[in-house]
Amino acid sequence: MTGHIVVGYTATKTGRDAVAFAARLASAVDAVLDVVVILPGEGRSVITPPDASYDRLLREQAQRWIAEAIDRIPADVVAHAHVRSAESFAEGLIEVARELAAAYIVVGAADGATRGRHRLGTTTTELLHSSDVPVVLVPRGARKIAPETGITRLTVAVGTRPGADALMDDAQSLVAATGVPVRLLSLLTVDLPPTADTGAIRLAGSTQVDEVLAAAQTRLPEGLQADVVVAEGESIEDAVAHLDWQPGEVLLAGSSRLAQPRRLFLGSTAAKMLHEVPVPVIVVPRTRHKEEAGS
Repeated sequence: MTGHIVVGYTATKTGRDAVAFAARLASAVDAVLDVVVILPGEGRSVITPPDASYDRLLREQAQRWIAEAIDRIPADVVAHAHVRSAESFAEGLIEVARELAAAYIVVGAADGATRGRHRLGTTTTELLHSSDVPVVLVPRGARKIAPETGITRLTVAVGTRPGADALMDDAQSLVAATGVPVRLLSLLTVDLPPTADTGAIRLAGSTQVDEVLAAAQTRLPEGLQADVVVAEGESIEDAVAHLDWQPGEVLLAGSSRLAQPRRLFLGSTAAKMLHEVPVPVIVVPRTRHKEEAGS
């Protein structure tokens, strides 16, 4: 895999988390890392009128911030710096990603996230509602993981709803690029209304679970054996919390079936998983590959 990975950077701990993981991902898939700082666009509030000298100072400061970020990136990763202006951080990242035909947009957790946990802020939420590029959500503290850890395993969250083809296509690309082992994770037994009789559903749905996971396995590269895990618990959060997660692991999840074509939208199951997943999560647009094939 050769291409670009765009990472949104802010001079904060979560910004460093995003760059640290993006560098590990870029190294693993042999991609160029594009570190992007987004400055306020001309549409700023009238309370702060345009000022050329202020804009120049802000841009110079952004250049210093981005230079410090790139200095922390391992030498084996090719990194480029971009300072752009846009109406919003998310809009600016999407524009850069489209220009570069980037494979991913990487962002850190919102302020207030605890270590090893995700937290969605305004920027992330906007990205998940408008991006046509897979978005990588990085938990707090990712910068503490050694760069040489790389990517050690890919877990693919497999469900029964439309969109599994796009998800498995992205999984196949990542596996081909990294050579890491794969774990297929089914939440079928817990993706249910709280009033459901889970005992009866587990018995009746066992065949469906096997069929879905078997179908997912056929989409992986020939000869690759994937581990299969069926998560069980009182809730989705409970099921995910009892799984083992490696420091170098990545979770691949599909966007909501309600998302517009070629757009992301985090479904309720994925949103609940984020509460307990301690590793980066790649959210994939469900219809991306199907529409590209027909364009």
